[in-house]
Amino acid sequence: MIEFVDVTKSYSVGTHALRGITMQIEDGEFAFLVGPSGSGKSTIIKLITGELKPTSGTVHVNGYSLERIRKREVPYLRRTVGVVFQDFRLIESKTVYDNVAFVMRAVGAKEHQIRERVPYVLELVGLETKSRRHPTELSGGEQQRLAIARALVNNPSTIIADEPTGNLDPARSLEIMNLLQEINKLGTTLLVVTHEMNLVQQFGNRVIAIDEGLVVSDGMEGYRHYEE
Repeated sequence: MIEFVDVTKSYSVGTHALRGITMQIEDGEFAFLVGPSGSGKSTIIKLITGELKPTSGTVHVNGYSLERIRKREVPYLRRTVGVVFQDFRLIESKTVYDNVAFVMRAVGAKEHQIRERVPYVLELVGLETKSRRHPTELSGGEQQRLAIARALVNNPSTIIADEPTGNLDPARSLEIMNLLQEINKLGTTLLVVTHEMNLVQQFGNRVIAIDEGLVVSDGMEGYRHYEE
């Protein structure tokens, strides 16, 4: 579960990124986080992954209290949270298989576990026939599928997708969103951060809209408030 209670975050330059955010995302939920540029979306992601600590308030993520988490605990937190970035962040010199295997090796997985898990995850995202290709040989949609596979491979309970369709055309964007929805049906908590409201409207999921560091609406109709 992800829980923010009266969370503020101020930066040393004087920016007040969050001004009292309270929200809760339950295990197994699929929610969208929307808001204009500078509204605080990126700060929320960095708080969830332990990159930042709140200035005040409490942040709980999958059993960890982020306001007092110890540095040595952060890698364990991050094993429970997979992140999918807009710019993919793939290793171009490695094959599709090795891009995914690399993430498992980074947390000390055994080779027999890697041989078992990587093909399963590649099949789940529809890349089972592309395992020997390199990222530069894939389409944009396939590269995003590979990024999703990397986020999934260590079996996190939560996935944060940061503008996962930002570099894709509408057809590929819908394809990626449908894939994320299928992953959610397997029990993974999904938080999709996006500004693509036309895409959000095609799904009946909860929408958390933020603006100027505050939650301005929360629910199925959140995108309508944001559009206004």
